[in-house]
Amino acid sequence: MVAPPGYGKTTVLSQWAERNGQAFAWVSVDERDNDPKVLLSYVAEALNAVEPIDERVFDALASPGSSVPGSVVPRLGSAFSSMTSRVALVLDDVHTLRNRECRDALSVLADHVPAGSRLALAGRAEPPLRVARLRAEGRILEIGPGDLSLDPDEASMLLRGADVVIGQDDVAELYRRTEGWAAGLYLAALYLREGGPLAGAAVSFGGDDRLVSEYVESEFLARISRQHRAFLTRTAVLERMSGALCEAVLDLPGSAATLAELARSNLLLVPLDRQGQWYRYHHLFRDMLLGELERLEPGLIPVLRERAAQWHERHGQPAEALGYWMRAGGAAPVGRLVGALAFPAYQQGRVATAERWFRWLKDHDASASQPAAAVLAAMISALTGKAAEAEHWAKAAEQAATVASLPDGSESIEPWLALMRALLCRDGVEQMRADAELAAGTMAPGSFWQTSATLYLAMACLLTGDTSRAEALFQDAAAVGRPVGAAVGACVALAELSLLAIARKDWAAAGRQLSLAQSLADEANLTDYPPLTILHAAAARIALHEGDRPRALAELTSAQRLRPALTYAVPHLAAQARIELARCHLALLDTAAAWILHQEVTEILARRPGLGTLLTQATDLEAELSRARSSTTPGASALTAAELRLLPMLSTHLSMPEIAEELFLSRNTIKSQAISIYRKLGTSSRNQAVARSRELGLLDS
Repeated sequence: MVAPPGYGKTTVLSQWAERNGQAFAWVSVDERDNDPKVLLSYVAEALNAVEPIDERVFDALASPGSSVPGSVVPRLGSAFSSMTSRVALVLDDVHTLRNRECRDALSVLADHVPAGSRLALAGRAEPPLRVARLRAEGRILEIGPGDLSLDPDEASMLLRGADVVIGQDDVAELYRRTEGWAAGLYLAALYLREGGPLAGAAVSFGGDDRLVSEYVESEFLARISRQHRAFLTRTAVLERMSGALCEAVLDLPGSAATLAELARSNLLLVPLDRQGQWYRYHHLFRDMLLGELERLEPGLIPVLRERAAQWHERHGQPAEALGYWMRAGGAAPVGRLVGALAFPAYQQGRVATAERWFRWLKDHDASASQPAAAVLAAMISALTGKAAEAEHWAKAAEQAATVASLPDGSESIEPWLALMRALLCRDGVEQMRADAELAAGTMAPGSFWQTSATLYLAMACLLTGDTSRAEALFQDAAAVGRPVGAAVGACVALAELSLLAIARKDWAAAGRQLSLAQSLADEANLTDYPPLTILHAAAARIALHEGDRPRALAELTSAQRLRPALTYAVPHLAAQARIELARCHLALLDTAAAWILHQEVTEILARRPGLGTLLTQATDLEAELSRARSSTTPGASALTAAELRLLPMLSTHLSMPEIAEELFLSRNTIKSQAISIYRKLGTSSRNQAVARSRELGLLDS
């Protein structure tokens, strides 16, 4: 359903829901949903309320490391298509979605609508669907302005419902002028109800925002009281309103009573709860009011938004406060709140949301003045495989000024900076060890970074040859467990303890440590975290020792899915995991895959040459590969990290040029990688490659 604002798209959907016998799963989309995991979480919860869906959908949504096209969308699509209840999944205001992953996810979801169910999208612009194909297949019903325009009888009913009594000829004239546009008729009715003459109401609308704006400014607002006019225009800065919020923002006692009065008059206010506490303006009306405010009192807008931000902070709503601070342009409070909110957002899987906050700081030249946020941006970028972004934010953090307080209670930024340097390991393992010692020794007690500091110190000790101290520190890190931030470190530490046990041929101890790691990873929903590549490497080695080839291959496939996001931004873990995986492939006589992994290790060492004992291990691996019997044609196990990054994108509806743009690569590069994927998978087309990848477990089915 596509139409300009004010044509009654939401009203039509609501009436359909009231009169239709099937269940409805409704999602009202807004700007904050431009994060694919946020949007798809709402979709999953709406469907789950109709009929319980596979818990694996929610596991993928909650994991920061899960791929949206590779895991989340396939699982959600499968859950939707397997629902036995007839359901209408409605997404309203989809025009607010600008994020390409969000739009493509909905396009793929349209292919999974089960028989008897419906997917309904409403917005102001063309929906994110392959409309031409759906139209050719007869699988789409398109509703536009012509279908939504009121007929003369409906126009008359609307006017009567607004308590406007005029003759049929006047109704006909208003109808002709507005062309059946519901919002135009309603605005005209409000104008008449305020005492305006019929001639003034019968302006030519037709859905053009400019004409409506002129009408609202020159006719409608001029007819209402000065108090109501100031209230309407100034509260238009608010996404949603309550009496208490309005009083705080306007700094005007009695604003709560004004809101209640306007709500009773049905002045284009939309109730958001059944208690009559929270409201919002009709989107069209709010746009017009904001235009009026920008024309008359532009300097007041940031002041009002700052007051709204302060009110939300006082009432324990930091995320809402952050949105207002960003719109007000307050770099210092934005940085402070991002420093407090980014890590929890990452833990909850809302990586795109955290990245949007970081991008705001970068776009407003605030990176260097917000060191806590910069450190978080560097760490999260590194852990999600965005090496270039990690480098940018690390430099910004190191150039930043000191801060008075940090969200984990640390008294200085120094332990945070030291931890960041240890993770990135840009200056060799000796410096990594010094940085990790500083971080572990000065981090605030109970900090969410404490386990990470212990883990990185253990890794530094391991890579400098101090195995006994490394083992003790890994045991300390492994003892922490939850929450998610600590659980990731604990899982990696347990995997490292398993590998240390393997090195001394204590396979029983290795199995115990691995079992603990796997249990914790399952319990904390960490299966899609890139750092856990090392866990799958340890598991594959133990499976091979036990002669369980199928289990070893399954673990290697799981590692393949995670490996692309484990980059030189976390060089110690990235190189170590690849060396261990290469040893497994050598044991399986799969030298093609082992050579690919060795090449990736070489590339990591070229960027981060001072990785201690890993240099010797890489040299030994190359010698083993040189002596090994070569396999024939490289297969799926020999996909490179770059090809594995492309693979999930092939399952989307994006064209190759669009994928190239998304991955910041040339079209020729994407084409070459795709051809290589087809060859290694033994396929000849994109669809065949996706199907084969799902058979192999490289993509979710």
